[in-house]
Amino acid sequence: MSMSREARQIGRAAAMTALAGTVSGAALLAGEIIAARSRRYAKPSMGLGLRTSMGPASATPLRLVLLGDSGALGVGVEFLADTVGGHLARLLSEGTAGHGERHVHLSSVGVSGSRSTDLATQVARALLGERPDVAVILIGANDATSLRRPAEAGAHLSAAVRRLRDAGVEVVVGTCPDLGAARALAQPLRQLVGVLGRQIANAQARAVREAGGTVVDLAVETGAVFRADAGTLCYDGYHPSADGYRVWAHALLPSVAHAASMTNRRTQ
Repeated sequence: MSMSREARQIGRAAAMTALAGTVSGAALLAGEIIAARSRRYAKPSMGLGLRTSMGPASATPLRLVLLGDSGALGVGVEFLADTVGGHLARLLSEGTAGHGERHVHLSSVGVSGSRSTDLATQVARALLGERPDVAVILIGANDATSLRRPAEAGAHLSAAVRRLRDAGVEVVVGTCPDLGAARALAQPLRQLVGVLGRQIANAQARAVREAGGTVVDLAVETGAVFRADAGTLCYDGYHPSADGYRVWAHALLPSVAHAASMTNRRTQ
């Protein structure tokens, strides 16, 4: 057998092996996607949509609103105090961030399952009535899992941030969290979704800065904790637990506290 013939046979064998691997990999991913979609995930609790106030009545008031997806609403926990908004409100009311005690009026217009395209409606709801001082937006996971283009997700987020800033609201955005930490997803789907989430987060960061908002990279700031500690996720292995929301809140707190201090300067 000539070397050229051997090379052709080796090439065909390699091609067939690669094709088989590709088909096998695609079948594996398809199976994992079906399994992920059929899992039982946490549902929103009725108590999460309530408004509340925390802190001394005599302290400087602060109106804090949460926008975004299930992370903003607090899916995975039963009580408002355990959501990321609840943790933030308590920390701000106690003056934990070093900017003094605040009387925090907390509300949320987040909706489970929301993507960046849904933010326009949420912004309209957030601006009804008395204007909030600080808005925290948590969005991006559903953009990644529904294969939205990062640039498209970033454009919708940018528009939302600009609209809030034009209304005089300070805006802090927690970008797409580390989806590679989601134990509900098997490998290699988890790794793939993690990469997609990272692309969304990068596009979000650019869009938010250009629109005048503040960025907190949740994947960078908290991803290692979520990967190391299964207790940061609730029973479904996807949504944060009370501990997970607390981790997010502490990552967001410095930027939210600074945004709150900016509202003080406007009123002085």
